Amino acid sequence: MENIDLKGHLAYFDINKKEWCPLTMECLSAIDSEAEANGESSKRINESIERLQSILSSSLKLPNLSFFAGSGTSLGQVGGPSMRELWDKSMLIDHEAAPGDDNYGVLHQSAIEVMDKVRYQETENPNIEHFLSHCESYLQVEEEQSVLDYVRDVKETILFECSDFLEKDESDISPYKMLLQKLARRRVRDPRLKVFTTNYDMCFETAASELGMMVIDGFSYSRNRQFNGLFFNYDVVRREEDSHEFVEGVFKLYKLHGSVSWKRDGSSILESTNIAPDDAALIYPAKGKYQQAFVQPYFELLSRYLESLREANSCLIIAGFGFNDDHLSEPILSAITSNPSLKLIIADFGAYDHISNSVENDSSPYWSKLFSLARSGYDIHFVNGSFSEFASLIPNLKAITPAEQLVSVLKQNGLR
Repeated sequence: MENIDLKGHLAYFDINKKEWCPLTMECLSAIDSEAEANGESSKRINESIERLQSILSSSLKLPNLSFFAGSGTSLGQVGGPSMRELWDKSMLIDHEAAPGDDNYGVLHQSAIEVMDKVRYQETENPNIEHFLSHCESYLQVEEEQSVLDYVRDVKETILFECSDFLEKDESDISPYKMLLQKLARRRVRDPRLKVFTTNYDMCFETAASELGMMVIDGFSYSRNRQFNGLFFNYDVVRREEDSHEFVEGVFKLYKLHGSVSWKRDGSSILESTNIAPDDAALIYPAKGKYQQAFVQPYFELLSRYLESLREANSCLIIAGFGFNDDHLSEPILSAITSNPSLKLIIADFGAYDHISNSVENDSSPYWSKLFSLARSGYDIHFVNGSFSEFASLIPNLKAITPAEQLVSVLKQNGLR
């Protein structure tokens, strides 16, 4: 693949042309340094946008539609914490210290002692997930109280940071609202939109609340809401005399790694607030996520996820996911090769970098595997862009009239 710099630029990979197509004038300049901002350049941009929206439009009309949100969807303007920010706030004396300050990048003494005990070596890009993995391995052998206490403090920080950002004025969940407005308000005769996410935060629930949408999330509809997978089989209808119809704007939400609002109470999972880290029903960042995924309620959610990948006439849209969780990435790779009617759309701010430099920048090998399948003809499409930019590109299906749909079909078949 040609070496170009698409960082911060909006583009998509055309599987027919086998090349990255620019979606903005700035991106065109990055791909073709000799390109000029003239009529032909604008035409090239518009044609690329039309082709991508045509792909998205036809994909979103498939009966079974799923959206998979990784941690990247909560970064940027949404305001959620990155893994590096979680490291800084958990491990440093002053996470707000600027370069040049005495405390910039300086670890807590207690953090240094724990890192030494669990044999974690800090690198140029320290990783809170790797640190917790070392701690878990150490605690399997020896129950050291200082390590237990520090791990609990780190988990408390993660729980707080993944909850608190939505309360801040600078947090902007408009990309979530834009996405749900376009995807959840589809034809009521189609199966409900399924949203899968590894995020603990309440972005989807908050966006749905502000839009007046209803969420089927596996919890009961009683006062003390309790998780039971059976509730995913229920739906919401409007009854009028002898007839009934499905209510618009309802979607299903599957939080694969738990939620900041989930509390474990014995064998039950309840919805709650002000949860202690030891009571939170979360799969905290660590390499042991694979094993924990086979414990309830995560096993129920994982089963629903695997089932959706096997459905016929399906489209799975993935945004902000780095493919670093093997138990979630491997089923996607398997599904695209075994389910001939599955269409896959992958959007990420660093999609191009992940694909072109998977070894150098320590990206998941699934990027290059999926890209190789796309180049060989599988129905996989890549968009290099932020979650917000991608959400803005999704066509509003409600605004498309039957006549416009017919024209779109004719264009795709070269009949107009």
